[in-house]
Amino acid sequence: MKIRDRFSKIQLPWWGSLVAAVLLAGCITLLALWCQPNALRTVLAHFKAQPLLIVLNAMPIGLLALAFTCLLRNVFFSAALVNLAVCVLSIANRIKLEVRDEPVFPRDFALLKEVGSAMGTYDIHFPWGVIAVVVAASVVLAVLGFFCKGQPFPIARLRGWLGRVLGCAASFAVLTGLILTVYASNDLYNSFSVSNAYYIPSVFNELGFPYCFCHQFTTYPIDKPEGFDKAEAESWETGDETGLGKDVHLIMVMDEAFSDLTDDDAFAYTAENDPLPNLHALQNDPHAISGHVVVPGFAGGTANTEFDVLTGMQTNALSAATTSAFRVVNRNLDSVLRVFGSDGYHTSFFHPGDDWFYNRENVYRWMGAEETVFVDQMEDLDYKGRWVTDDYMAGFIEDKFEEAVENGELLCNYTTTIQNHMSYTADKYGADYEYPDVPLTVSVSPEVETMLKVYVEGARDADAMLGRLVDYFSATDEPVVLAFWGDHLPYLGDNQLGYAALSSEVSLPEEERSDPLCSYETPYVIWANDAAAEVLDWDTAADALDLPENHELSASFLGAALVELTGRTGESPWFDFLNQLRRELPVVQKKTYLTIDDTYTKLISSEQEQLIAQWRKWSYYKLRYKDIG
Repeated sequence: MKIRDRFSKIQLPWWGSLVAAVLLAGCITLLALWCQPNALRTVLAHFKAQPLLIVLNAMPIGLLALAFTCLLRNVFFSAALVNLAVCVLSIANRIKLEVRDEPVFPRDFALLKEVGSAMGTYDIHFPWGVIAVVVAASVVLAVLGFFCKGQPFPIARLRGWLGRVLGCAASFAVLTGLILTVYASNDLYNSFSVSNAYYIPSVFNELGFPYCFCHQFTTYPIDKPEGFDKAEAESWETGDETGLGKDVHLIMVMDEAFSDLTDDDAFAYTAENDPLPNLHALQNDPHAISGHVVVPGFAGGTANTEFDVLTGMQTNALSAATTSAFRVVNRNLDSVLRVFGSDGYHTSFFHPGDDWFYNRENVYRWMGAEETVFVDQMEDLDYKGRWVTDDYMAGFIEDKFEEAVENGELLCNYTTTIQNHMSYTADKYGADYEYPDVPLTVSVSPEVETMLKVYVEGARDADAMLGRLVDYFSATDEPVVLAFWGDHLPYLGDNQLGYAALSSEVSLPEEERSDPLCSYETPYVIWANDAAAEVLDWDTAADALDLPENHELSASFLGAALVELTGRTGESPWFDFLNQLRRELPVVQKKTYLTIDDTYTKLISSEQEQLIAQWRKWSYYKLRYKDIG
C-alpha cells in the first residue's frame, strides 16, 4: 500500500479546484510581490488606488496555475510548481535590481550563459530568509497535494490525457493571447500613475513585477533580418589588429538639442549678436570638418543617437516597431570605445544625469567604458535652472583630461550634456531670468517667442562650451581631436508649432521638403588642435575620408569616421565595413538615402542593397550572439 493511500484524501470537484486555483494565485501573487526589495504595503497602496493592477498581476499566475492543474489534476501540486517558478523569478529580479539597478526582462532567458559568468563578477547578497519562505511555501503546497486531489472532469472524453493536454493548452493559449494584447498595450501601461515613468526599476516596484514582466515580452524587440545566418555573420569577424592608430586623445561631446536652427532665414542675427560664433568660426577652420549628422529621432531619443554613433548600428533598423536602443542591449558590444580601449586608451563616459536613465550605467559598461561618471559622482555642481550647465561639463572634461595626462594615459571620452533639455518655458532658468530678444523676420505668437528665447539661450551656452574646449585644447601640447554635435533637434511644441511659425521645412511632410531629412539633421564639427593635426597629417587624413560635398553623415557613420580619421583602419572589420558603406551611402535613414553625389533617393542599386542587408545581419549577430570577453 502506498503511503499516501494510508491517509484519507479530500476530493475537490472541478469547480472547487477552479476556486482554489484563483485563491492560491492571489496568495502566490502576494508572495511574489513580497519578495521584491520594496515594502509590500507600498505596493498594495498603489494597487488600492489603481485596482486594475491587482487583476493584471494575478491573472498570469492564475492561468499558469490553471494550466498545470489541468495537466496534473491537482491544484496544490500545480500551485507548488507555479509558486516556486514565479517566486524564484521574483527573487532573481530583486537580486538583479540590487546589483545592477535593472529588472529581470523576458529576454534574460536567452542570456543564461552570460548570467552564469556574471555571477562571479558581482558581490551578490542572497536573501536567504526570503528564499526559505518561498521554499517552505512550495513544500507546504506539495504536501497538501498529497491529501487533496481533484475529481474527474464531468465530460467523459476529457478525463484522460487528451483532456489534460487540451486544458493545459487552452490556459496557455489564453495567457499568450493576453500577453500579445492586454499586456502588450503601451496605452494601458502608460495610463497607470507612477512616481517616475523613466526609472524602470521604480515602475516595476510600483506596478508589480508580474504585470511589468509580462508587459516586457513585447517591448524593445529586435527583428531577425531576412536571410540571417549566424555562421555567415561570424565569418565577417576576422582580420582585426590593434595598435595601428595614431596616438591622439579623442573627446566626443554630444550636446543636448544642439542645432543651427538660428541660421534659418526666419532669424535676423548679425555677426555682433550671433548665438553660435564658435561653431561658425570652426566651419572655416583649416583643421576642422563640419557638416550635419542625421540622427535617428526628432526632438527626442538622446540615447538612441549615442547608440548609433558608438556602435555603428542603427536604432531605426532594429525593429519594425518603435524601440529604445539602450533597452535592447544586454551583452558586451563592439563600439568606438572598445576600439580605442584595445589600443590602451582610458575610455570614459560622462553625463550630468542619473545613471539609471536609459540604463546608461550598464550599457556603457557593455560598450567598453572603463569609467562612467554621473551626476551623483560630480562635485560642486553648477546649475542653470534645474539642469547642470554645459560650462560645468566643459570644466569637468578638462579636469579629467588633465588627470589622464598626469597618469600617462591617452583619453577616449564620450560626454552627453543636459542643460538645453526641454521644456523651453519662461521659468526654465528661474522666474526672474531675463532672456535676450530673438530677432526674427517673421511674426510669431508669444508662446513661440518664449520657446525660441529659452531654447536659443541654451544653444548659446552650448556654443560657448564648444569655444571653451577649443581654446583649452589649443593651449595644450597634447594631441587632441574634438568632435562636437547635437543629439536631436529641439522640441518646439506639439505638431511642430514653433517650426511651423518659422515656416521651417521641418513642419512639412517629408515628400514636400527640398531636404527630406531636415527634421533629423544637427550640426557636427570635428576639430584637431595643432599637435593632433601634425600627428594625423590632417589635410591628408581629412581628404581620405571621402566625405560627400555637404559632409552629411548618418549618426551611425560618425564614430566609424573618427576611427578612420585617427588611423585605425584595419583594427576593426566592423568599422572598416561601415566606412566602406559610408562611401557608398553617407546617409541611410530608414528607406531614404543620400548618395555620395549629394542626391537624396529611395532607390539604390542591388549592390548597395546587399551592403545594407549585410549591415543589418551583422548588427543582429552582434546584439544577439557575439561574445566579447
